[in-house]
Amino acid sequence: MDPSGGTTTVGAVRRWAMLAASVLGAMATTCAVSGAGFLIPALHTDEGLSIAAASTLATAPTVGLMVSIIPWGAALDRFGERRILLISLVLTVLATAASVTVATVGLGYVALAATLVAGGVVSAATNGASGRIVVGWFPPHSRGTAMGVRQTAQPLGIGLCALTIPVLGADHGITAGLIVPLAAAVVALVAVAVCVVDPPRATSTPGSVAEGENPYRTSSFLPRVHAVSVLLVIPQSTLWTFSSAWLIVGHHWSPASSGVVVTAAQFLGAAGRIAAGRWSDVWGSRMRPIRVIALAAAAMSVLLALTDWLSSPVAVVLMVVATVVTVADNGLAFTGIAEYAGPRWSGRALAVQNTGQFLATAVATPALGAVIGAFGFPAAFLAMAIAPAVALPLVPSDPPGAFDSARGRRDDDVAATGVAGRRESQQP
Repeated sequence: MDPSGGTTTVGAVRRWAMLAASVLGAMATTCAVSGAGFLIPALHTDEGLSIAAASTLATAPTVGLMVSIIPWGAALDRFGERRILLISLVLTVLATAASVTVATVGLGYVALAATLVAGGVVSAATNGASGRIVVGWFPPHSRGTAMGVRQTAQPLGIGLCALTIPVLGADHGITAGLIVPLAAAVVALVAVAVCVVDPPRATSTPGSVAEGENPYRTSSFLPRVHAVSVLLVIPQSTLWTFSSAWLIVGHHWSPASSGVVVTAAQFLGAAGRIAAGRWSDVWGSRMRPIRVIALAAAAMSVLLALTDWLSSPVAVVLMVVATVVTVADNGLAFTGIAEYAGPRWSGRALAVQNTGQFLATAVATPALGAVIGAFGFPAAFLAMAIAPAVALPLVPSDPPGAFDSARGRRDDDVAATGVAGRRESQQP
């Protein structure tokens, strides 16, 4: 038994079951934080709110998440993954149920915003916890792929919301749409309770800082990765927030048709994240693929703006491609951060990462909503192209020794402890 409360080994089936539960937990956060964005068409068309006002309401959960994500990260470093995940998900169930209740009773947008903020506050633990589970239980040579699977939670959660919430909002009102995050949280809570075990607390990982050392004082690697990720999340969040409204309001699609297209784009984005993770494992780098993705994100944003301005039907295809490209980097950055920070700092480092990304989302969403209201969707797509262009030269090199595939080759039935150079004969 590991001192942290986990076991030193688990079988491959249990490890992948924990990964699946981690995906569901992170999906619950995605639905709690981003689900309100898919009510923008109903809030605009049926409730009479402007796009800018509806976008501001949709940002409320992100504000809550930003307030609490670093304290949740510190709690993860102190108390471990399973306990914090369960607490967070129980509270997420309660907060999303409160949103449904407020909407049902009709207490107004201020009260609804308060419950949405609360949902963001309590759901913030799952991203960091699930990332730590991947790094703790998967060996280096398959960790990028596993983190790619874990990072499918965001596009899958967005896809689930896109397929259900606009239709429910249009047909049955915003109350029906708010049930989706509640259902996602309940399912995730059950999965985590059944499957998740705390990983062992390794003392170091290849390419990480020494145990107990502050990774922010050793090099500029973490700050640069955070800065790059903050910039790259802007086109990503713009597309997942406004793609449904773009199709429904801007192109007069039905909510059902737009939901199918947006969901398909998100599912392809999920596959893209897995492919990017596998790519990083094979290439032996977490950072070099991010450079390629940043360049592609800038190019796709410009092309989307141009084709939409020309009213070309190709714009819809490019929106799908842009969605796939702009979500591909997250798993790579998460893996690189967790590997470098080590088990004693990764909770806080991943929390800082998420805080920066959600802060960028909270600022960019209403700002781009105002741009859309004043100048149209093409202007917003063009504006979002600036962020990945700025990010490109900021991508750092991989830390020395951060990826050694030869050291990482281990039997898939034995969990990785992250200790470099562990001899095969020492494994059960």
